Amino acid sequence: MNSILFSVFILSFLTSHINGQQIYTADSCDDSPGFLYTCTAQNQSCQAFLIFLSQPPYNSVDTISSLTSSVPEELARINNVSRQAVFPTNKEVIVPVKCSCEGQSYYWSKTTYKILNNETYFFVAKNIYQGLSTCNALKRVNPYSEYHLHPGLELQVALRCACPTRNGTRYLLTYLVDWDDHVPDIAGRFNVSVRSIVDANGFLEENPDIVSSTTILIPLLTEPSSSQTITRHQEPAFNPKKSKGKLYVGLATGCFLLVIGVILSALCLFYKKRLGGSRRGDGKGKTEKESSEDLRVEIANCEQVLEVFQFEEIKKATENFSTNNRLRSSVYRGEFGGKTLAVKKVSRDASKEVNMLQKIKHFNLIKLEGVCEKYGCLYLLFEYMENGSLREWLRGNTSKNRESWTKRIQIAVDVANGLHYLHNFTEPPYIHMDINSSNILLNSELRAKIGNFRLARTVERESGNAVTVHVEGTRGYMAPEYKRAGLVTPKMDVYAFGVIMLELITGKGAIIVHDEREVELSAAIVSIIEGKNPKAKLSLFVDPTLKENEGAEFALQMAELSVACLTQEPARRPRMWEVVSTLLQIQADFDGTEAFHVDFITSQNS
Repeated sequence: MNSILFSVFILSFLTSHINGQQIYTADSCDDSPGFLYTCTAQNQSCQAFLIFLSQPPYNSVDTISSLTSSVPEELARINNVSRQAVFPTNKEVIVPVKCSCEGQSYYWSKTTYKILNNETYFFVAKNIYQGLSTCNALKRVNPYSEYHLHPGLELQVALRCACPTRNGTRYLLTYLVDWDDHVPDIAGRFNVSVRSIVDANGFLEENPDIVSSTTILIPLLTEPSSSQTITRHQEPAFNPKKSKGKLYVGLATGCFLLVIGVILSALCLFYKKRLGGSRRGDGKGKTEKESSEDLRVEIANCEQVLEVFQFEEIKKATENFSTNNRLRSSVYRGEFGGKTLAVKKVSRDASKEVNMLQKIKHFNLIKLEGVCEKYGCLYLLFEYMENGSLREWLRGNTSKNRESWTKRIQIAVDVANGLHYLHNFTEPPYIHMDINSSNILLNSELRAKIGNFRLARTVERESGNAVTVHVEGTRGYMAPEYKRAGLVTPKMDVYAFGVIMLELITGKGAIIVHDEREVELSAAIVSIIEGKNPKAKLSLFVDPTLKENEGAEFALQMAELSVACLTQEPARRPRMWEVVSTLLQIQADFDGTEAFHVDFITSQNS
């Protein structure tokens, strides 16, 4: 009962809070009600204005008008230019639009956009419309799944605008936030009070953190003027003195990955200095302001110092490689001074694998703790993963928390994060090349780490691909272009990850018996998702150990993402950062649903 009263209180507070204003949201891809501005005014439509940055090919009166469905003559007039004008790059352009909420709960200015290449909702919202729309807004106003977009498809686009709710305000300008913007500076430029902007956006302080590529509303008494616009400077790659809010620039849901990279780089530099091996400046004027490429190199070059073990230590720790300590094949568990490690005997040349594992350092990649060489064999010592491989966990009758959707979604997020790091935050980038459920390892808390880098190789960052004539891998996980032509790209890891997600949903292996014949799990699920009534048919494949009715909707979402990863054409598959972003949204939605369910049950029992 108390939770119901609290919810009513919060709802009434928010209702009164937004009665005369809009609430700023810093996440341009958020799934909250703030994806567009709430319709709160008595007038259902009004004249509104947007700030758009001129960027080729959208850098003229005609192209910007066409992109935003604005009247070109009005756009030219308010910017004090001719109809044939071409704007300098990064010039702020005032775009007059009709803003309306007729029949809707949110204000929007309607326009359309025809997809040119393999663009996603996120790309259209962030890169084409610069944050004036959001990927969630695009998904809501279009009937197409984000995994079924193709060149030539025309999208409806909802641009963010609002109508005034306060006396004295005649127009609202949707202002596109720049990387170094502060509310007092914006207020001075547009000749309005700081308080009016604070009130219009629901801020709680005079100079709040505002994030690049999001929007705020500026209340105006008169039309905006071209004299109030500027040509913006390009954002620097990284400035450690910027406020913490600016760290989230441009990465939306996946932004925390860059923060992790910065932290890793700082730790690496600190560790190197302690060893007396920190790198010095090159004498060419390089300062603390590292470029993103330098940051990537710093992370990649942060080599771990491996401990060299004596063979007698390993024999003692594993009880002379007893069968009781055998984990699988040639892997054994050993106790080293109170610390449990996994010991893997390798008879082949593993120098490349060791060199790679020394360079990479990420929570979702297995950590190499030490090495030992004896009689021509190499022993690799890894952190011990208490719950074994994902394949063992899914097959085990007594596996811990197998019935939990939460755990399975988290495992998917973990693996995706590990691959995203390999593809984008190492120098050079790595491709694992053998992602399968036996190479995904689970610790005591069922957090996933990628292991077995025997086949991993590098590719050039510019081309992003290579060719091999010696095809190796695991049946059921190999991408078609790799099996057919030996083409090696990061997208082959994306393909294999799609199979991993299907295993998490179904509990089945990559190869199954279907209709009395052996087929790949991926082929069976793709045919279901692309056919009629996919939700019902997919339910027949969902792992029966999962809680009934708890995750049917999320199983479908994950299966759709998996099918996108399994697309036959590599270029059509999402990149790992897009996969991470989508999975984080699924995870957030699932957590929200569970929280609502718990609150509802609690309130019923009160």
